[in-house]
Amino acid sequence: MAQAVGGWPAKPIVFVVPQNPGGANDVIARAVAQGLGTTLGQPVIVENRPGANGNVGTSQVARSAPDGYTFLVTAQSAHTINPALYSKIPFDPVKDFTPVMQLAVAPYLLVVNPKFPARTLDELVAYAKAHPGQVEYASAGNGTLNHLLGEMLKKQRGVNLLHVPYKGAAAAATDVVAGQLPVTFGSFPGVMPFVSSGKLRVLGVAADKPTPLAPEIPVLKELAVTSWYGLLAPAGTPRPIVDKVYAAIAQVLGTPAMKERLKALGAEPVDSTPASFAAGLPAELAHWQKVVDASGARID
Repeated sequence: MAQAVGGWPAKPIVFVVPQNPGGANDVIARAVAQGLGTTLGQPVIVENRPGANGNVGTSQVARSAPDGYTFLVTAQSAHTINPALYSKIPFDPVKDFTPVMQLAVAPYLLVVNPKFPARTLDELVAYAKAHPGQVEYASAGNGTLNHLLGEMLKKQRGVNLLHVPYKGAAAAATDVVAGQLPVTFGSFPGVMPFVSSGKLRVLGVAADKPTPLAPEIPVLKELAVTSWYGLLAPAGTPRPIVDKVYAAIAQVLGTPAMKERLKALGAEPVDSTPASFAAGLPAELAHWQKVVDASGARID
């Protein structure tokens, strides 16, 4: 059990997840919360606060007391894409938070319903060009990472795909499994169980190299993205608490049991520190601003 910092923690800690239950961020948050709670000797409660592509839960944490009892566990897309996507956003992704650490990374997969004729990205592009405006792809919502991946595909391959936004990644994947739509991009944790059971067919991984989670999946270098899940505290949270949480979670993530659990979820732990996490955010924000500008996606 970790040593307390000035009496902290003296009560349960809350992890706010700004997405719906069942998505990759949610399952990773719950896995880490369980391990952290055991290490600190206090329960770590996961609360889902979805809405506005993650803005609702994120702004809630930004306004929370910086006392070490409220943390944000968020997906990279919500924290680094939303500021470029929305004309007004209720939080500052840098000034309103103290980064603690990246928890895990999980690749995104391009998947289709098994009845859809394409078995490769090239076949999908050929089919879409032969049926312009007739191929729909599902996303977790406007401006989400799987939406932008679809827009990147459209732009780079010159195809006319129709975007259908859902309220969450789980709902999008479920409808592709059901055959309501043929195509979606989904996080490895979110869609790989459907691939393994034959309910979805994977066409490739949006990465610049094979994923060690499934090295046999073809690499889609032209769509390469890095998708992380990270832990942040409200700005002003005492540094000793931030350091203690970081150390405790790093210990949890380093255990063979947690590595295997994350692998089963389709994710890998990250070698991250508060300093490295904070240092990388400005560059990521600038990168996604360019991607969003090129896609033309906007939410007012």
